[in-house]
Amino acid sequence: MVRFSGRRLGAAVLAGMLAAAPFAAPAQAQQGKTLRVALVTGIDHLNPFTAELLAATQVGRLNYEFLTLPSAEDTQPTGGIAESWKASDDKLTWTYTIRPNMKWSDGKPITAKDAAFTFNKMLTDETARTANGSYVTNFASVAATDDKTLVIKTKTPQATMTALDVPIVPEHIWAPITDLKDPKTDTMDVVGVGSGPYVLTEYKQNEYVKFKANKDYWRGAPKIDSLQLLKFNDAEAAVNALKQNEVDVINRLTPTQFDALKGQPGITTNEAPGRRYNEININFGTTTNANVPIGNGNPALKDIKLRKALVQAIDPQTIVDRVMSGHGKVGTGVVPAAFSAYHWTPAAGELGKFDLAAAGAALDAAGYAKGPDGVRTVPGGGKLELRLTGHSSRPFDQRTAEYVKGWFKDLGITVTPDLVSDEELNDRTSAGNYDLAIGGYSTSPDPDYALSLHTCAQRPNAEGKGGSTDTFFCDAEYEELYKQQLSEFDPAKRADIVKKAQARLASQAVNVVLDYDNVLEAYRSDNFSAFTKQPQPEGAILEQMGYWGYYGATPVAGQAGSSGDSGGGNTVLWIVIGAVVLIVLVGGGVVLAKRGKSADDRE
Repeated sequence: MVRFSGRRLGAAVLAGMLAAAPFAAPAQAQQGKTLRVALVTGIDHLNPFTAELLAATQVGRLNYEFLTLPSAEDTQPTGGIAESWKASDDKLTWTYTIRPNMKWSDGKPITAKDAAFTFNKMLTDETARTANGSYVTNFASVAATDDKTLVIKTKTPQATMTALDVPIVPEHIWAPITDLKDPKTDTMDVVGVGSGPYVLTEYKQNEYVKFKANKDYWRGAPKIDSLQLLKFNDAEAAVNALKQNEVDVINRLTPTQFDALKGQPGITTNEAPGRRYNEININFGTTTNANVPIGNGNPALKDIKLRKALVQAIDPQTIVDRVMSGHGKVGTGVVPAAFSAYHWTPAAGELGKFDLAAAGAALDAAGYAKGPDGVRTVPGGGKLELRLTGHSSRPFDQRTAEYVKGWFKDLGITVTPDLVSDEELNDRTSAGNYDLAIGGYSTSPDPDYALSLHTCAQRPNAEGKGGSTDTFFCDAEYEELYKQQLSEFDPAKRADIVKKAQARLASQAVNVVLDYDNVLEAYRSDNFSAFTKQPQPEGAILEQMGYWGYYGATPVAGQAGSSGDSGGGNTVLWIVIGAVVLIVLVGGGVVLAKRGKSADDRE
């Protein structure tokens, strides 16, 4: 895996010029304060061109400024490196004026040449397109006409030009790097030079990332001196750390954990509508971007009649009520209900309602007869048996798998849940080695990214590299709708196309959108009095499109710091060791995976 409401974006574009209203700078930073954030998702690497896991992309948002980004107030576009921008009358040429006097953390000036380098690298290097390649596929050219002017020309009008979710990197650091897969792209010599509110200082893969506040940040220095992202093996270990005051804030809580934390001394909970969907993907016959079949999915799933019956045998309402304990909304399309302008609400009969009897009748008519043992057979012979994979560390996957197993058993289909580590899940889903897979994606206010995950170009190449596909979907009708919405600037017309694209995807039964999670977070209110939410006033703290929650973290007045210092060596070591001890005591968990290369949580 990203932007804002279509109505206001369209009006701004037609006006021809968008003025960027800067977010109010925090007050003077309080010395000695460290914000410690618990993560239960991994940070596999920091290279912003290839980082796809949700936590890794968040690191990029903290470390690098973007051309523009969704505002904290209402997710409308606000300026980053670009202070203003305008489109030509034909919407094919976009001119961005770069904010003056900005500097990289090593003191060198930030210019339009850095932005031009970033986008041209993506245009010329397939690896550089791994994380965010869909944004540049329609680009015709990118050039810095001078240090303060960036000009991007597109092949056709592109409605996402103020929603380019691409970290801008320093040319003088990245230009000498010819191989973006080189491990040195994760070293502080490379990623330690940034422009965001925080600057990277230390990283240990899948354990922690440390930052110092950027005292020269153009919006003003953060209110804290340092930031630590600490990885825990599972949410229970992270919750224990929050209770013990070893971390300050945590998200991705399970409903049970969230409800249990309400009213705890020194802890405040936060629930907000989410931008993430959970799903079950159905392997209908995975292929590379050259249409070469890959994977070992059950060939019976190529039959759309079978897939539609499977979709009808899964009840999203039960998932919301019993797995999410009501902390979510029933899923329909891939644009969550939180983004109401583009959310698809099916017409009556457009999306099959949960009905095991109807699903069974459809399978009978399609030739999937039940054998003497009650298990259906595939036409031509063989029992209808399916593998269901997902995250072994995630309670959602564990409980959902049991419900699916029960529903399908009633239908006469044998399902074998096989929940695995995120690394194994990543390998299986990237290679198409699954029948059914539980996954999900964090999406964006602008619908383009969510739709792009199901386009032909996002499938991997022969080596399993490139792209960021969710479903391996490749469909001519969907492709045309995707292209139409990308070039449509009228908000109402674009919304209609986006909904038609979601309807087309759903009609092919390649995935089941189960629910849209509410954001469930908690923080130590005895350490921090407030966080900037997105959108305001009742949005999320951590799971944002931007850095506002981290940037606006406000320490409790008069405190020297929850960790006792500015996050220096001994304290950090103790926290990290503490996290590992908790992991050992709890055991059995692994960091969540992401699908698209992986099976979960890309932005």
